[in-house]
Parts: sequence; structure tokens; C-alpha cells
Amino acid sequence: MRTPIIAGNWKMNKTAAAAAEFANEIKEALNDIAGVDIVFCPPALTIPAVAAAVAGTKIGVGAQNMHYEESGAYTGELAANMLTPFCQYVILGHSERREYFGETDEGVNKKIKTALAHGLTPIVCVGESLTQNEAGETHSFVSGQVTAAFAGLTAADVALCVIAYEPIWAIGTGKSASAEQAGAIIGQTVRGTIANLFGAATAALVRIQYGGSANEKNIADYMQQPDIDGALVGGASLKATFVQLVQNAVV
Repeated sequence: MRTPIIAGNWKMNKTAAAAAEFANEIKEALNDIAGVDIVFCPPALTIPAVAAAVAGTKIGVGAQNMHYEESGAYTGELAANMLTPFCQYVILGHSERREYFGETDEGVNKKIKTALAHGLTPIVCVGESLTQNEAGETHSFVSGQVTAAFAGLTAADVALCVIAYEPIWAIGTGKSASAEQAGAIIGQTVRGTIANLFGAATAALVRIQYGGSANEKNIADYMQQPDIDGALVGGASLKATFVQLVQNAVV
């Protein structure tokens, strides 16, 4: 059995003080929920404060991005060894990073390798645009992203990763893929591609999240799909109702 994983991507929201206050507000209720891994992914400058707030609980901490080099002249970037004192996870290849900051499949692949080398669990994001979806290109595009992301990795490496399928047209729009749509794409395209590349046993181990306007009202429907193992949650992770979302994910 794959343990469900719910990760909150706080994006560019909350100061260090506000982030710590929010973490303290909901951590005890979250800590009491069994059978699920829970991760907060706050903005970089708030990571130490959030890590301190959740110390001693089951809640993990993740960064929203990371550079693949160990150090160097990369102004504004963060290296893996800067994250490891505070983080267990790192989001890589989010569609906003790809769209606004020019991230490529090749760069995401390098970041995954670096994260694994430092003991960080990558949450690897893939997903298609509305245009691609309507043109029937979802399978080929998303499968291509998965293939590129894990190029040169071993089956054992891949089994340590989390994948988040996030249809770009559903992120922050209020629109969401139906549970059946998401379940089919995650099962056939994402998990299916992993099976083709690394074998069925590895595909059965990889946890795959849905992301894209997931909230406390629709999460239970997604979790009924056998291939959906959790969610990468955006806006709904910034409110106290995130507790209810996590509860509803494991009912």
C-alpha cells in the first residue's frame, strides 16, 4: 500500500511570522490525522521558521525550488545543502517555474538527481495546458515530461520520488479535472509511463498526486481513484480548512 501524501504549496504567500503562526495554528490537528504524510512547502525565507514550528510533529517541510549545482555564481538560487537542515522534500518543475522562469525538462532532470543525492524527496510536477488537452495531446505531452524528468535514473531512484500531475488549466483557476479524468491520466499516462520505463513493480511504488484546484470539498472524490495517492494543494493549503482537506483525504 502506498501512503497518501498531501503537500501544501504556499507559493509566494506569508511572511516568516505569518507562516510560523499559521503552522502553529493547524499543526496539532494535522498531527492527529493517521495514515497520511503531510508536507508544508512555504516560501524560502520562511522555511526555517516553519521547520521550527512543526518540529516534533509528523509534518514534513519542503522547498518550492532548488538549483542543481552544489554552489556557485547563481544569484538568487538555493543549493540542496542549504535546504537539508530544514527540509525533507522539494517541489521541482512546477508549471509556474516552467512558464515564468524558463525551466526545462533537462533542468528538472538535473535537479531531481541532485535532490536525491542529498536525501531530499523530489515532488516532480508534470501537466499539460488547456490547448494541449483540447487537442488530444495530453498523453504524449505528459508522458514526454515524465520520460525526460527521470532520464538516467535507476528504478530505485524513481521509487523514492513523488510525482504531481497538475493540469495547467486547473491551477488556481477554480477549474479542476474530474476525479475520473485525473485518475485515468495518472493511471494510464503517468504511472503507465513509469511502468514502461522502469517496470510494473517500480510503478506500483511511486506515489502520484493530483494538483489543480484541489480543496476540502473535492479531495475525497480524487482519493477514491486507485492511482491517486494524494494532492499537491495550492490556495486551499493557505487556510485552516486545510485540516479538513487532509481529514477528508483519508476518510
